[in-house]
Amino acid sequence: MPRNSKRAISNGNKKKKIIVFVILIFLVIFISGGVLAYKIITENNKKNEISNNEEIKEEPIVVELENKEEKKINIFQGTDRPIAFMIDNHKSAQPQAGLNDAYIVYEIIVEGGESRLMALFKGKNLEKIGPIRSSRHYFLDYAMENDAIYVHYGWSPQAQSDISTYKINNINGISESNKTFWRVKDKSAPHNAVTSTEEILKVAQKKNYRTTSDEKSVLNYITEEVNLENGQIANKITIPYSISNKVEYEYDINTKMYTRYSKGKKQVDWVTGEDVKTKNIIITFAKNYTLNDGENKDRQGLNNIGSLDGYYITNGKAIKITCNKSSRTAKTIYKDLDENEIEVNDGNTFIQICPIDADVEIEE
Repeated sequence: MPRNSKRAISNGNKKKKIIVFVILIFLVIFISGGVLAYKIITENNKKNEISNNEEIKEEPIVVELENKEEKKINIFQGTDRPIAFMIDNHKSAQPQAGLNDAYIVYEIIVEGGESRLMALFKGKNLEKIGPIRSSRHYFLDYAMENDAIYVHYGWSPQAQSDISTYKINNINGISESNKTFWRVKDKSAPHNAVTSTEEILKVAQKKNYRTTSDEKSVLNYITEEVNLENGQIANKITIPYSISNKVEYEYDINTKMYTRYSKGKKQVDWVTGEDVKTKNIIITFAKNYTLNDGENKDRQGLNNIGSLDGYYITNGKAIKITCNKSSRTAKTIYKDLDENEIEVNDGNTFIQICPIDADVEIEE
């Protein structure tokens, strides 16, 4: 074969090899690109699936949050059993510690035209509460209806008897150590005994008292704002317990709270110095009378069973109500004049059980 023919064949083979090589390169690029594209599409699909799944998963979470909002926890939250503390309200006892942290405070007349307070706490951890004072038997009715452990420092003969009769879980400061109840130096006895929730719970556990409760609240709290549209304007309230003992409240339209005054003086917290305020005020008119117990100490009795007249006051308005208590242990049911149980704003409440002939003033 001629040399030129051999060279032509060789050149032809080289060209074929180059073409094959180029085709292979294109195939590699094409295949690689396809794989890459597949990976990108797959990843995007996965992301979309994850995103879609997240959206699907988020939907019930939103619903759950909405449900939580509807079932908003109020001031009576938790299963902690309430603890009721007898609080001294003498001039020498003021200021008191802890009133702003109580979900309910009862005020009822005692001997000498004075009044005493019973503050109820639930799930609170307070280092100082007081001054703690002795028990009066009609306060027990309200401790029982709240399923509360009852804390006091001494007792009247009637209260001592009733605590035994009704088997009330009580803690008497006179019988406890000076670690559980102690006297402070910035007030004089008997207006200076204080305690803490921690120490009280320790004693309760030692006495095998139940410290949890599934009892419903006495008050019908709701989480939506209660505005008494048809009520009378109530910017200032005056409640006389006696000539020397007058309670007043003044409404603040900005905070929607009432500031409390006692015996002509604004009440403040002993520990924080903050004004004592309340969201709700309930007034109950009940006849009190002097006991004929042979001790001549002017101790009082209280006719608080049955249907009693009163007022519910909140957000600058007041309506007339009835306060219905069928027995000493039964919960009081508060109703409007149409016989509907009143709805109470979510917040603390002062329940003023005052003399039946008290000249209560509700002013604009």
